[in-house]
Amino acid sequence: MLYSICRSLLRIIYAVLFRFEASGLENIPSSGPVVLCCNHISNLDPTTVGTKVNRTVHYMAKAELFKVPLLGPLIRSLGAFPVKRGGVSKEAIRTAIGLLKEGKVMGIFPEGSRSAAGDSAGKKGAAMIALRSGATVIPVAIIGKYKVFRKMRIKYGKPIDMSDFIQDSSSDVLERVTETIMLNIRRMVKEE
Repeated sequence: MLYSICRSLLRIIYAVLFRFEASGLENIPSSGPVVLCCNHISNLDPTTVGTKVNRTVHYMAKAELFKVPLLGPLIRSLGAFPVKRGGVSKEAIRTAIGLLKEGKVMGIFPEGSRSAAGDSAGKKGAAMIALRSGATVIPVAIIGKYKVFRKMRIKYGKPIDMSDFIQDSSSDVLERVTETIMLNIRRMVKEE
């Protein structure tokens, strides 16, 4: 309920402030596990990715945010869960895979941290979570800058075909999946 209310408010705010447009929403399955893999340009990106999606999008958020009074309980109630930065957070990975096994949607920024140019290398976490959960992977591109009254767009690409990777047990499979995801995101950003 709270998520739906916040999403409705954000749709209005984004439409007014950023003249926000979305394309490719039809590429997101209406049910089943989905990983939305997006470029990362701002702290606003999680709300941007989920604003137009009609399903609840869950995110990992740095553990420190959950210690902030009011903010911690709010983001938890909106579907976020903590991740420890600087290393592999096995608990966060288990939580992500568990959510996907329940047929939910995860939003992940493979770059790990913000990149103004959007061309930094992706980290392997998104690929591992997608492969272990069997989720549909949708590349997402945020195009534009968060400048008031300037047009911004978000594009949800076609699902990435993971069939070549699912049975692959080679040591570099995560690198290849990560590179495939990042290439799709970069291509959509450059198409503008």
